[in-house]
Amino acid sequence: MAFERNVGGIDRIVRGVLGTWLLLVTIRAMLNGQRTKAFATGIASVGLLFNVVIGWCGLNAALGVDSCQR
Repeated sequence: MAFERNVGGIDRIVRGVLGTWLLLVTIRAMLNGQRTKAFATGIASVGLLFNVVIGWCGLNAALGVDSCQR
């Protein structure tokens, strides 16, 4: 199934930076034994980085938001 890209430009950059930062928070939380925090930030990080790599966001699609320049 192919999805039409709806994440681009500044939106994609912000998601990439935030996703990377959350990944670092996840690693630090795991090293400190904070499993709940690590789980929550890990899920958020994976979601944001998935959006960056694929260029598609389900919530954007549901809300009719498209930040790609065409």
